[in-house]
Amino acid sequence: MDEPIRMQNRVPPEELKKVIEWCEKRKLEEGRTPLIEPNIFKEMQWLRNKTIIQIDRYIESADRNGIVYDSTLRSLFEWINGVWKRIE
Repeated sequence: MDEPIRMQNRVPPEELKKVIEWCEKRKLEEGRTPLIEPNIFKEMQWLRNKTIIQIDRYIESADRNGIVYDSTLRSLFEWINGVWKRIE
């Protein structure tokens, strides 16, 4: 029997970890939330079209041209096809 084809992650795990760690660091430095920061990771292929990084911003009011970091879930989200989806 053939083994199922496995999809390669769109986002390299080390890059995802780097962005999450940066979000946590910025949150601690500022001592408040929500934070809206310019995207400093445009060299990463998966973030090249995102304008801002929104830390602990409510998804209902978030800018769809950016990504949202949820520190409770320690996850990033992006707007895809009309819904916010977790970046994995």
